Amino acid sequence: MKLNLLTPIALGFSCFTALAAPATANPPQDIGIQVGIVQRFGDRSADTLTLKANPGDRLTVRFNTNNKLQTLTAQELKLETAMQKLPQPVVEERVVFSTHRSFETAEDQAQDWKSQGIEVEIAQPERWQVWAKRDVYNTPLLRRLLLRSLQAKGIQTARIETKVVREVPRPTWVLDGFRYTRDVIDISSGSGVVQVDRATDDHPNRPFGGALRIQPNAYGNYTLVNFVGIETYLRGVVPHEIGTWAPQPVLEAQAVLARTYALRNLRRFVIDNYQLCATTQCQVYRGLDGAAPSTDRAIAATRGLVLTHQNELVDALYSSTSGGVTASFDDIWHGWERPYLRAVIDSANPVWDLRSRSLSDEGNFRAFINQKKGFNEDGTNMFRWRYPVPLAQLNQELRDYLKAVRHPFANFKTIRNIQIQQRSEGGRILKSAIVTDAGTIKLEKDDIQTVFDAPASTLFYLDPIMENKVLKGFVFVGGGFGHGVGMSQFGSYNLGRLGWTSDRILRFYFPDTQLQPFNSSITLWRDRTSEQQASN
Repeated sequence: MKLNLLTPIALGFSCFTALAAPATANPPQDIGIQVGIVQRFGDRSADTLTLKANPGDRLTVRFNTNNKLQTLTAQELKLETAMQKLPQPVVEERVVFSTHRSFETAEDQAQDWKSQGIEVEIAQPERWQVWAKRDVYNTPLLRRLLLRSLQAKGIQTARIETKVVREVPRPTWVLDGFRYTRDVIDISSGSGVVQVDRATDDHPNRPFGGALRIQPNAYGNYTLVNFVGIETYLRGVVPHEIGTWAPQPVLEAQAVLARTYALRNLRRFVIDNYQLCATTQCQVYRGLDGAAPSTDRAIAATRGLVLTHQNELVDALYSSTSGGVTASFDDIWHGWERPYLRAVIDSANPVWDLRSRSLSDEGNFRAFINQKKGFNEDGTNMFRWRYPVPLAQLNQELRDYLKAVRHPFANFKTIRNIQIQQRSEGGRILKSAIVTDAGTIKLEKDDIQTVFDAPASTLFYLDPIMENKVLKGFVFVGGGFGHGVGMSQFGSYNLGRLGWTSDRILRFYFPDTQLQPFNSSITLWRDRTSEQQASN
């Protein structure tokens, strides 16, 4: 997938709705992106969004009436959702193949289904899911035939989810004494800034650059999408992802990664007709709220720069704290190898040699976790941690998980053991097992974090809590916070304080990569399904 700077997607245009794209006031070559800033408008009763222009400015509101574009102006627009009864109940169905903690794992599963000739799409109703493509398997008969063919092959995880819909939410507002109800509404302002306030939100009147659109999504409600230039978008990402007080080279490294990540991940929400979200499932984005001189300088200093490997954007991943060693991509997720995302000891000094003391060995791993000096993250809150958890709590967390995934052991009585069965070279858990009275549940990679609340990363070991030879719980002992892949933000702070430049920091965490200005020859992302088919 390549991005031409002159294509509709680059300029922020939507090709899937009746309205033209909202006008945006982007600087030249400031690539337009589409960010879902309120992903589920209408999922609450009496949901309300108030959009305001700055003092002295006006909103322009555009929508279709009888296939003709209608334009209104106002200083403020209060959008509500009203439930509208359908003339006849509608049965909605979808075939769900799997549910996942991350987009990366969901995408890998989706590509596996595609390699078998099954058309799929990735959704995020709550957690990430892989669905059979709805416009292909578009009748009850086709969906059931698909399910039966899978069951005949021994695949029991796929399921059909069915609900009867009798009413739907519709966006509505009153302006100049008239009430309007429309499914697609474009909102812009003369200054290019709109204030957004969602009722019950903790952050009223948050300013967003660019323009906005209310549009339907795949879940029966609506999304407020921000059409914004990527350099403006970064002003709402960098300060919230890394802080404003970090050394300038660290802020510059974060700006490069945030820009690269955004362009690399424009495919995440194809099912909903936008590109990125504003949460930690993408990058935290809060509009112009919190933009600061220090982060603005870093964005300007790196304007247009991206990180590449063989002229393809890298997966520009980062997390709070590595725990002293970064994770390779396939330590955490399934998918093809990213050679630039590998285990790196997070220290400016040679404190540990992975070649001679691999952390796949349990003894080495425990020694590593108990070494607390010499790393970039020394003294930070989540560098090392220890969490004792009573058995009753672990039982409940496992029970909730098994019920959610409809596992046959969901009615187990108690956990008898939790085993770490395999680690990667960098110490991350690859395979684990939970032994219960009903049987053993096998887990892979970060699945164990989905089951249990305690571990802040997959870089940990377990010790049983025994009382009179009776199991009472487990202690989780580990390090790091987040997935640990790519740049450690707290680790980079230390490198910045040591005087490292932004490009040196990036080379440290992303070996064998190149920093270059973004241009239309760079591949954003490449679908490797055909390569996987050939290798099989």
